[in-house]
Amino acid sequence: MLRVHRKIPNLSPTHAFRAYSKFSLTSKKSIYKETITAAASECSGHDHGHAHGHGHNESVQPTFPARTRFAPSPTGLIHLGSLRTALYNYLLAKSTGGQFLLRLEDTDQNRLVQGAEENIYESLKWAGLNWDEGPIVGGPHGPYRQSERAATYTKYANQLIETGHAYRCFCSKERLDSLRESARTLHPPSMASYDRKCSHLSPEESSKRAAAGESHTIRFKAPTRYPEFRDLLHGHLNLQVQVNPADVRFDDPVLVKSDGLPTYHLANVVDDHLMLITHVVRGEEWLPSTPKHVAMYNAFGWTPPSFVHIPLLTSAGNKKLSKRSGDIGVLSLAKRGVFPEAMLNYVALYGWSPHREGSEVFTLSELEKAFSLDGLTKGNAKVDEKKLEFLNKHFFKLELENPDSLNTIARKIHEQLREESGESDIQNPLDISYIENNLSLLKNNITSVDEYLIKARHLHYIPNLGSTSDSPAAKYLVEARKSDTTKEILKAAISFLNESNIEQLADAKAFIDTLTKQSTAKKPLILQALRYALTGSAPGIDIPTNVYILGKSQSLARLERALTFL
Repeated sequence: MLRVHRKIPNLSPTHAFRAYSKFSLTSKKSIYKETITAAASECSGHDHGHAHGHGHNESVQPTFPARTRFAPSPTGLIHLGSLRTALYNYLLAKSTGGQFLLRLEDTDQNRLVQGAEENIYESLKWAGLNWDEGPIVGGPHGPYRQSERAATYTKYANQLIETGHAYRCFCSKERLDSLRESARTLHPPSMASYDRKCSHLSPEESSKRAAAGESHTIRFKAPTRYPEFRDLLHGHLNLQVQVNPADVRFDDPVLVKSDGLPTYHLANVVDDHLMLITHVVRGEEWLPSTPKHVAMYNAFGWTPPSFVHIPLLTSAGNKKLSKRSGDIGVLSLAKRGVFPEAMLNYVALYGWSPHREGSEVFTLSELEKAFSLDGLTKGNAKVDEKKLEFLNKHFFKLELENPDSLNTIARKIHEQLREESGESDIQNPLDISYIENNLSLLKNNITSVDEYLIKARHLHYIPNLGSTSDSPAAKYLVEARKSDTTKEILKAAISFLNESNIEQLADAKAFIDTLTKQSTAKKPLILQALRYALTGSAPGIDIPTNVYILGKSQSLARLERALTFL
């Protein structure tokens, strides 16, 4: 990863360091020299890392309906970073009364992954981010799959050739590799490598060679200096490619590949213009490409959209989340029982700060009303699954309070339990009403369907009391066999439970209170013994609740069974 070089205005050492760190951008492809006029705002002390315009108090939230797009490439599964990009585009459109588009950037045929396109649709639909235009739903600016727009790209590539802003390049791969290698060995190295050999071909010769079928690409003739531009989050930016003045090379990005398909640069600019996109909200990794795009807009004579480059989401190891490496796939989290609104709330807060005070818990409709570009923040954010667990527990609890949602969740659990193997000792253990009752009782303990299947499995199946050597129950059993304490506790529990009437949760609590008060063993040892017998030492659900849900007869049966293992 290569760091961007930049010139910092005359600031104090402290402010200079903060300015450099705050606007630290990285790119795998290019090194840039950058002048950041926005960095001067650090000196005033008013910039708290939020989006800003030319003035500190100037809002960058549009006052007109914004048209935004989410433009993923089907090269992997949608992960949290992708979902956040889609969400911010969706929220910007909805918060301004605009439209949210979905476009598939599938021109790199070699990198396409089977099933990835369907994963995009399923992930967005599951999250409730319904697109106004795009694949499946259609729209007036389609087709919305770039592989179906080849004729459009050819038209505009030829237009750039005709106006002198692009040219055909017939250089071989070997020659281009040699140029790149020689550029890297320069001191300082040049990140622009091409020598513009083919730009000197006459239009007649270029056309003749292309018509004869000679393999070629089409390159953009980059200006001597790329235009400066304004990013609504980072401010005024001037990004220039690093070159070696003693050996002048040119950036000249490829617009059309030798297979006739466009690169990201051409397709992105043409589509955003023709689809009337007003705001491009995308990851910060695309910031080094933006000067190229602005130059192309200028070459076409078009007005570029407003750009917003949001910081990266990173893993605990501070690495960018990657869909191709399978980082936290959205649908995999959904299968684990994460709710859509919990997921959206979770990713929204990584890069955006609400202006309202108090709770940071939002439904999607509340996010649509609260979202503003003014709340965007700078700096990469490390994902923290504990926050997701907290939010999911909140929304899970809300769902359990709705009878229809409760039934839906119970049926999901029922379906997954049916696939499990194991001997049941409960009458109708997979009965929907039984599961609904459990969920209502456990709503403060369970955060998801997946967690229920882990913490409450023993409520449906006989627990393992020691047949697996590395299980918690087996470890407890080894220690329990060293004395008669556990055996005496279980015998006392059976005696007291026989005399108890378990009709309410309060009855189960009274049974435990009586047992702990009249036993000579300490309470922690009593609870450990009961947890072993009733649950197989499964954590998460308190003992009185276990006794109440299992009922008197099943609790007695498990206590007596546990004695046979001691």
